[in-house]
Amino acid sequence: MNLKNIAIVLVRPDESRNVGAVCRAMANNGMSRLRIVGNREDYDDERVRVLAIHAAPIWGKAEFFDSISEAVKDCVLAAGTTRRRGKKRGKLLLPEEFADTCSSVLGSDDGPKVAAVFGNERTGLTEEELDECTMGVTIPSDAGFGSLNLSHAVQIICYEIFRKSSAVSPGIVPVSLGRLEKTTSVICESLQKIGFFKLAGRDDMEKFWRDILSRGGVSEGEAQYIEKTFSKIAGLAGKNNAKVLD
Repeated sequence: MNLKNIAIVLVRPDESRNVGAVCRAMANNGMSRLRIVGNREDYDDERVRVLAIHAAPIWGKAEFFDSISEAVKDCVLAAGTTRRRGKKRGKLLLPEEFADTCSSVLGSDDGPKVAAVFGNERTGLTEEELDECTMGVTIPSDAGFGSLNLSHAVQIICYEIFRKSSAVSPGIVPVSLGRLEKTTSVICESLQKIGFFKLAGRDDMEKFWRDILSRGGVSEGEAQYIEKTFSKIAGLAGKNNAKVLD
């Protein structure tokens, strides 16, 4: 998923500082395409930049439009965010469901674009504004205090999309399936030595461990640790059997 093709659309936001905070939330999640329904002159440049901090270039490149329809016309879908369920709002997706949708649509640098549309801080998106979107997204919150700060709402949506994207690093480098063959071989060899299964069941056992370990994204260090553990189990079992025979 190319995060450059995510457009964050703010519909006539009231507060310049909120616009700056939105820029920072976008930058946290690798996004840079900000579109605002309104006029640049309506916002205090200095107040925006104070909250944006190092994300100020997003504000500098922000695009301005007269309507939501104009802001999203180059997008393949536009999701309006709302906390209220109205008659015309239809099924509302959760943020993670919207991220799944983005993942299935977005592709290369020159691929399609997706817009996440956020309403005014005081009123949110009106029914008419939601009609300009193609789908709705809602962020669950406590009924006693359901309204989210604009930048917080943007952060949640952007984070779910970021998590779904290929830009997320798992923190480890998983070993290849070829490398896992050694680990599964050591596991099954060790299990066979302690009489866990007969030779005829080894192929199925190796496939089981390969599938489990590949889904877990095992690192080289973890693979070695697993091998040592099973080898030690087999060694200890052998010693105990020898003592019994003695």
